[in-house]
Amino acid sequence: MTAPSPASVEALLLTADRLLDGELADSTTAGRHRGACLALRTALEICVDRVLEAATPGLSRTTGRAKLLLLHSVAPPETARRAKALWAQLSLGCHYHLYELGPTYDQVRVWRTEADDLVRELIH
Repeated sequence: MTAPSPASVEALLLTADRLLDGELADSTTAGRHRGACLALRTALEICVDRVLEAATPGLSRTTGRAKLLLLHSVAPPETARRAKALWAQLSLGCHYHLYELGPTYDQVRVWRTEADDLVRELIH
């Protein structure tokens, strides 16, 4: 996961929306989709960090995968499972591979909706 960042979860979600809507037109469609995936993944990581830090201070040096596993101890199991699955999908979506097509607009929109739902569940 990421270290604490001055970026807010809301700003990252808005950035993903702006990328998907083409407001940042200096990049390619594939680049905007990957950028939106990165913004969504970072927003999810910040939320997971906040939830875990509130429950067990001092986990900032723990790896991202470990944090996703620890999330099961402080969040409902289904929420933790969904967070881990979404993080994995977004990680694949934001990395460029020659042998794969990038994520489609529809895929990233679905992930955006899921990220928004998870952020609300984790924060409240």
